[in-house]
Amino acid sequence: MVGNYNGISKNPVTVLQGLKNKFEPKIKVNYAEGSDLAEGIHNLKPIPSCYLETEDGKQGIIGEYFANDSLGGKPVFTRIDNNINFYWDSGSPSPDLPVDAFSIRWTGYLVPPNSGTYQIASWGMPELKIFIDGEVVNSVNNIHHAFHQEKAVELEAGKKYKLVYEYNNWHGDGDVKLLWSVPKPNMLLEAVELAQNSDIVVLVLGLSQRLEGEEMPIEVDGFAGGDRTHLKLPNTQRELMEKIKATGTPVVLVLMNGSALAINWANENIDAIISAGYPGQEGGNAVADVLVGDVNPAGRLPVTYYKSVNQLPAFENYDMAERTYKYFTGEPLYPFGFGLSYTTFEYSDIKLPETSIVGEPVTIKVNVKNSGQKDGDEVVQLYLTDEKASTVRPIRQLEGFKRIFLKSGEVKEVEFKLNARQFSNINKKGDRVIEPGLFKVSVGGKQPGFKGSADAFTSGVILAEIKLKGKQIVIE
Repeated sequence: MVGNYNGISKNPVTVLQGLKNKFEPKIKVNYAEGSDLAEGIHNLKPIPSCYLETEDGKQGIIGEYFANDSLGGKPVFTRIDNNINFYWDSGSPSPDLPVDAFSIRWTGYLVPPNSGTYQIASWGMPELKIFIDGEVVNSVNNIHHAFHQEKAVELEAGKKYKLVYEYNNWHGDGDVKLLWSVPKPNMLLEAVELAQNSDIVVLVLGLSQRLEGEEMPIEVDGFAGGDRTHLKLPNTQRELMEKIKATGTPVVLVLMNGSALAINWANENIDAIISAGYPGQEGGNAVADVLVGDVNPAGRLPVTYYKSVNQLPAFENYDMAERTYKYFTGEPLYPFGFGLSYTTFEYSDIKLPETSIVGEPVTIKVNVKNSGQKDGDEVVQLYLTDEKASTVRPIRQLEGFKRIFLKSGEVKEVEFKLNARQFSNINKKGDRVIEPGLFKVSVGGKQPGFKGSADAFTSGVILAEIKLKGKQIVIE
C-alpha cells in the first residue's frame, strides 16, 4: 500500500476491503492468498492473541515497561498485551515513559495451531531481539527505518514455546511488531480452485517496500540490496498469474509497485490491467471505484515500462543514451505518459506560429474532443524536439501537460505557452543558449512515436513545427 518514504496509515483500505465495501452483500467477494510476495519473502501478519499465552494460562503476553532504553531496574508498570502490534509514532506507550528512552520486555508462550515450518518475524526500530526457547531468532539494530526480518522455525501444534521479545527505543519512532507466516502448503491450489468457481478474478500483484528500496538487506529473485536485477514480477507471482489465467475465468490484474515492471506476458494474456502504484490509505476504495466505472481513470505513467532490462545500458554507463523516455530509441512495453480511459479523445486544429523570434514566448493551441460515450478526464501532453541543436538534445522532452475534464461529445481548446528557456540547450562552451533552428511540437494524449500493442486504444498525436529565427542569445 505504501513505499519506503511514507507515513503510517491508521486505517489502510486494502483492495480486498475496497471490493467488499463496493459489492457486498449484493455480490460475494471471496479471497485466496495465492502466493508469497517472492521466494523467501513471506506474507507476514501480527501473531493473533489467541496463540499467545501468559505463564498462568491467560490469553496474551506479559509486557514489562521500563523508563530507560536498556531494560534496566524495575519496570514502571506491567500489563497483559493482546499481542505485539504497536506504533506510537514519535511518542511513547505512556506519559510515564520518556520519549526515545524506554524499553519493553514481553514474556509468555507461543502455542501454534498446526505443525510445520513457520516464519517468525519482526518489524521495528531501532533495536529488538526475539527469543524462542532461549534461542535468538531475530535481532535488529537500525536507526533509519523499520524493516521486516523473518526466520524459519519448526513448530509443533499445541506445544508451548517460551517467547521473549525485548525492545529498546533510544531513537526514532516507537514502532514494534511480532509477526508470523503460518504453513500454507496449498496456497496456489486454493487460489486456482477459487478462481475456477468465480465469475471474475481481481488479481493483485506487484512489489513492496520489502523488495524495492534503498540499501536493503535482501537477496532474492530480481532484487539485490534494494536494486533490481531484472524487471519481471517475482517467480511466485508469475506462476500464480499464469495458473489463474489458465482457469478461463476473466482476470483483472491490479499492480502495486513503485518502479517499472516488464509484464510482457500479462500485456498479451490478461483481460485488463490497472496500475495502482503505491495507492496509500484509501487505495482499495480507489481501485474499486475505477473497476466499476464510478471513476473514469486518467492516470499516466511517470516512468517508462521497458520490455526487459536488456533494453537498458549497463548501470555503470553514465551516458544518457537509451535512458529515460527522453533518449530511448527502442519500443517500450508502455511509454512514459501512457494511460487508458473508459472513453476516447480526438485532437484537431493545432494553432501555432510557423516562425518565431529567438527569445520570445510561443503560444500553442489545440482542440480536444471527447469522442466516446462516457465523461472523463484527458491529460493533454506537449513534447518538444530540437531538430538542429549544436549539442546532443533529447529525442523528445515533455514541456507541458494539462488535465482537463470533458463531457461526452464536448470540445475544448487547450492552450500552452512555452517560454524562452524551454527552447534552450547547453552549448559546447557550457553556456545556456537559445539557438535559431527548427523544433518539432507533438501534442496529444500520449508520447509521440509509440506503436505498442495498446496504441490503438489511446488518443492520437498532432505534429507541427516551429522555426526560430534571429541571433543566438545567452540566457541565465
